[in-house]
This record gives sequence, structure tokens and C-alpha cells, in this order.
Amino acid sequence: MKRIAILSSHPIQYNAPLFALLAKEPKIDLMVFYTWGEQSMGAKFDPDFGKTIEWDIPLLDGYSYTFVQNTSKDPGSHHFKGIINPTLNQEIERWGADVVWIWGWAFDSHLKALRYFKGKIPVWFRGDSTLLDEPKGLSIKKLARRLFLKWVYRHVDKAFYVGTHNRAYYRKHGLKELQLVYAPHAIDNERFFDLTGEKSIQASIWRENLGFKKEDIVLLFAGKYEPRKNPLFLVQLMKTIQTDSIKLVMVGNGPLEKTLKELLSEDKRVTFLDFQNQSKMPILYRIADYYILPSISETWGLGINEALASGTKVIASKSCGGAQDLINKRIGIIFRSKNELKEVQKYIIENPKDYLSVGGSDLISGHSYKEIIQSIRREMKQ
Repeated sequence: MKRIAILSSHPIQYNAPLFALLAKEPKIDLMVFYTWGEQSMGAKFDPDFGKTIEWDIPLLDGYSYTFVQNTSKDPGSHHFKGIINPTLNQEIERWGADVVWIWGWAFDSHLKALRYFKGKIPVWFRGDSTLLDEPKGLSIKKLARRLFLKWVYRHVDKAFYVGTHNRAYYRKHGLKELQLVYAPHAIDNERFFDLTGEKSIQASIWRENLGFKKEDIVLLFAGKYEPRKNPLFLVQLMKTIQTDSIKLVMVGNGPLEKTLKELLSEDKRVTFLDFQNQSKMPILYRIADYYILPSISETWGLGINEALASGTKVIASKSCGGAQDLINKRIGIIFRSKNELKEVQKYIIENPKDYLSVGGSDLISGHSYKEIIQSIRREMKQ
């Protein structure tokens, strides 16, 4: 039996199912230390969505956890000093951890834990950073950051990389090949699969209620209306596409909401919906024929996983870290810049309107919690 202590800022919908599966492993005793503290739970105002959000799926079921006291004057995961836990390392030691697995270093307590446990017990690390946003050329600032990150990762024994771009990032910052363990970015695939057909029925009803015809081609954007997500790309795309049968559903809220609604107010092909909670997402993706993720900065883009698991084709920008690993010509397209609007338009119009009920699910099955657990099992044998 190996005792694994996971350090995570707060319960996250993508991680909770993995933790529950790990807790079922017969040779693992798992404890998750939530470092933001108890104040991370419940309904919270999200400044990017501009509204109070509370997830409608369970985040604490099926595994052991503890909320560590956070003494930060401004608690949260939005800045380095937002997570300060004076007793964290002692609590992990008292619990008797054989391995400490740290999810993200950019918090005061997480970085201190990296340094404290290095050489005492194996230090595992999980993050999804890439080099995609790295400025071109040389600068003192860039060099200083590179040296600092190499120093940070010297405290890591094993890094669980999520995909191609994340692996390149770790290699660039000094981690050796033997230190890297593949553990793909994953979602709860089974929650998005539709083995009974019920989700497809609900999606058809929703689609009909929105006024769409069977032959319409529906595009979907779902996320925060913020510059990083680049929702204004959809404005340009709809101006490029003059076909009446191509519809756009914009789902979300955020600082660009007013601007988007003003720019698209006269386009009757566009429908706006407010933020949709987690239980609605497996149905929402099925309304669409294409899910579009035009981000200018996205370390992965788990919406791609969700769309594919729902059988929906994907159009994503090259700035999405997961695009290279998940998208091929059969199930979507990767566009390089805003200058490729016509290429995206051509892909939407010329590709057959077919549902990826098999193809997408087959592809995404390789990016699963089971794959991560297999990697952990192999590491435990070493």
C-alpha cells in the first residue's frame, strides 16, 4: 500500500472523478489536500463570467480529502500569495505520505512543498503549461524566467505530462526523458458518452426549441467571453459566411458579452445562451455540428475532449495545446490565424454533415482517467 498525498488548490470538475477512481485502487491510499481551504467550496462570484457560479455535479464524492487552513489575506487561485498554508507540510508528514503529488507550483505553499519534500520522499508534479505563448526572440526577462523555471523543476522527481506541447515544455526546462510520465488530459468520458441515446433525444428537442431545422449546420462556442478565448473570431466568421442554413450558438458570459451582442444583433442566425452548468454540457455539445475553440492562449482546451466525447466535430486554433494531440482531418480542423477564415468556412460548408458517434468517442477513449491510472501503477512498481 502506497500513500499518495495530492496537493490541489480546490475541487475541480475534471479532477474529482480521477481522484475517486484512484481511491479505489487496492494498492493506493489517497488523500487530497485542498490548499485554498474550505472557502473554495460553494457558490462563488466569478469575475470573468460576471456571475455567481456553483457546479451542479459532485466534486467530493468517493475519495478522502482535507481542506488545509489558508491564511492568505486575499485567498484564491488567481495569484501566488492566494494560497498560504503554514501547517501544510506538517499535515502531510503526519498523514505519512510515501509520495507527494503537487498539482501546480505557482502558489506560495505549493512551491514550498516542492522544496521541502525534495529528497525526503518522491515528488511528483502535474501541470499543463506549454511553450505556445512564449515570446519569440531573446530578452533578459525571458532568460530570467527560463532559469527560474529550471530551478523550480529541479525539485521534481517525476512530471506527469498531459500531451505533446506540455512534454516539450518540461524538456525545455531541464527534465530528463526518464522523469516524464504520460498521463493525458482527460475528462469523465462516460458522462459525455451516450450509450442509451437519451442525450441525443434531449439535444434534438433543445435544437428544435431553438428553431433550427434538421438540415441546418450549427456552430457552437461555449466559454467565457474574454479576450483570451477570442470569441470575436466568431463575429468575423459569421460575416464571412453568408449561408442562411449555418447557425451559431454562443454560450457563456463575460466582459465581451455586450460587445458581442451589439456586433451580432442584426444576424438572425445567431443565438445567445447564458452560462450552462456541467450537467447540461453533454447535451449542449450534441446540439451542434461543430464546436469552435478560437482561443489565442489555451494550455489545453478540455472543451475539445468534451465535444469529441459527445460526437461533435471540432474547429480549434493552433494556440490550443490539445489541438495537435486530438484533432485530425476526419474529426475537425486546426486553423493557424484569423487570416484562415475562408479555410474554416470552406471546411464547414464542404464537409459532410455527419455525427461522430463512433469516431470521436473512439479517439477520446485514449485520453482517459484509466490511462492516467495505468501510468501511476507503472510508477509504483519502480
